[in-house]
Amino acid sequence: MLKKIYSIALAALVSLSAVTASAQSLSPSTKWHWEKGTIVVESPERPAGQQHALGLKVDPIKTVRVAFVGLGMRGEWAVMRFAHIPGVEIVALCDYEEPRAERFQKYLREAGLAPADIYYGENGYKEVCQRPDVDLVYVATDWNHHFPVAKYAMQNGKHAAIEVPSAMNLEQCWELINLSETLRLHCFILENCCYDEYEMTALAMKQDGLFGEVIRAEGAYIHGLEWFWDSYWKDPNDNDKDNLRWRMKYNMENRGDVYATHGLGPVAQCLDIHRGDRFTTLIAMDTESFVGKEWVENKTGKECKEFRNGDHTTTLMRTAQGKVIEIQHNVMTPQPYNRLFKLTGTKGYATKYPQPELALSGEALKGTDAPQMDNLNAHGFMPAAQRDALLKKYYHPILAKYIEKGRKMGHGGMDYVMDARLVYCLQNGLPLDMDVYDLAEWCSLAELGTISMDNNCAAVAFPDFTRGHWNDVKGYKHAMAEPAAEAAAEAAAEAYTAKNIEATKATNLWALYDALKAAKEAAKKAEGKDAKKAQKAVEKLGLNKHFIGGHPMAGSHHSGFKHSRSNLFQGAPMVIVPPRYDDPALLFRVKELLAPCNFGSFAVHFAFSFAVWALI
Repeated sequence: MLKKIYSIALAALVSLSAVTASAQSLSPSTKWHWEKGTIVVESPERPAGQQHALGLKVDPIKTVRVAFVGLGMRGEWAVMRFAHIPGVEIVALCDYEEPRAERFQKYLREAGLAPADIYYGENGYKEVCQRPDVDLVYVATDWNHHFPVAKYAMQNGKHAAIEVPSAMNLEQCWELINLSETLRLHCFILENCCYDEYEMTALAMKQDGLFGEVIRAEGAYIHGLEWFWDSYWKDPNDNDKDNLRWRMKYNMENRGDVYATHGLGPVAQCLDIHRGDRFTTLIAMDTESFVGKEWVENKTGKECKEFRNGDHTTTLMRTAQGKVIEIQHNVMTPQPYNRLFKLTGTKGYATKYPQPELALSGEALKGTDAPQMDNLNAHGFMPAAQRDALLKKYYHPILAKYIEKGRKMGHGGMDYVMDARLVYCLQNGLPLDMDVYDLAEWCSLAELGTISMDNNCAAVAFPDFTRGHWNDVKGYKHAMAEPAAEAAAEAAAEAYTAKNIEATKATNLWALYDALKAAKEAAKKAEGKDAKKAQKAVEKLGLNKHFIGGHPMAGSHHSGFKHSRSNLFQGAPMVIVPPRYDDPALLFRVKELLAPCNFGSFAVHFAFSFAVWALI
């Protein structure tokens, strides 16, 4: 752990080269053609020798070493939750802004865990992903950077867990699929709504046949974000001259259901998508932008000539088994929060919003060992007492295991259940609850819907992301370890975390961390004083009115503070590019200024001359 704390103190300064954020709802590589009035999106062939990743399992990871990239709205709370999951080591915290990454060490401190290494800047995530001691990279950046960070993580042998939407277009979906299939790495979509209490209980009911055959489902994300728009991060590299912040800017520039997964994920599990059924056809339409466009105009004080995304988007899909799903998206208009979870079955009906309700007949419950449900009529909602008795009977065992602890961490507990299940599956070497095909299917609505709407709401044929394997698995289910193996894994996880806490306390690691942090801050202040001294020297020599280019020919292929040394320039050549070629006095003043560096020689190159002067 002392090694770890020293690495924190000596963390390298990262370069500031730009990340190419290609998050657009229309990807340049997508090809499609018309076929009998339907737009058929072409799917790439699976490369030779590449195997599907359905039911993908990897060797158990007894201690899951995780790094977090992106510590904004969602990332902060993820760190807090993981600090309370046994058998986890939080190795690194990474954010564009160093102070924010540093700030969330508090959750590790509060839990008694060892400090994490801090990374920052645009390329900080690359240093994180290159570490050999990271198993899982947890991506909670802005949408534009979900894909590039996850891709780099997987390319460096790490499992990826990606906040939603995890991919912004089809090109990204296919690339993540290929990475998962080729490298045999998990690519997990962090869809927390699949772990909501009602949704999981309704799934258990569906799996027991209470609704008969579910023939139609609805989901949505309806959430007015008026009070949040100015809270989103402003990417300094996104050419956001109007200060719209990334999420509003994304909605202005892109069309389609850009945030479909909250509504789609839970109902897709109930319909066994790529586990006996698959999406085949999509039709999408949207309203004009009224609220969004007005918001931009009020913000900027000028006309908004184009706002791509409508205020309300509706997408209809049909499956191979003849089921229909309706998904809605609206973050603009003022209305109560609503995910619109509905299941319509041949024997019953379930809905959550505005409040949880069930409509089932007594006949539908025969043979289910349900509580006494005589004289029920599915033409009306079930009486509250009978509804609650049924919900209690079918309360999902995964909820029973994690939800009490999860409620203490906000969001009704579903976020913690999601994270705990992810760690559980990794520790036990099980398939994850949601795979890379779930990610692709749920996230693809953005581009497929855009294609539909841009072509007069035409029907669009859905790609088969499994490339022919959607019917290999029969029915969705959560993987569970054998009781003995589960108990052993949990005991090992608890023991590891207890030892981590004990060692952190015994070595007084946080006191050492604070001391080194204070020393680092003091060094920065001293560096600032040295800079002022240098400025005075420049002014004294009369060089403050000139721009003089130059480059020391020193160092190595390594970069960053940790590779620096006091004699770096000693004996090395220094190249000077002055603004004029006829001012020897200026050149000698430069030489005098740089004398403390102990360069071995100076070479002078002129921008408008091929002459080279050697200064002795």
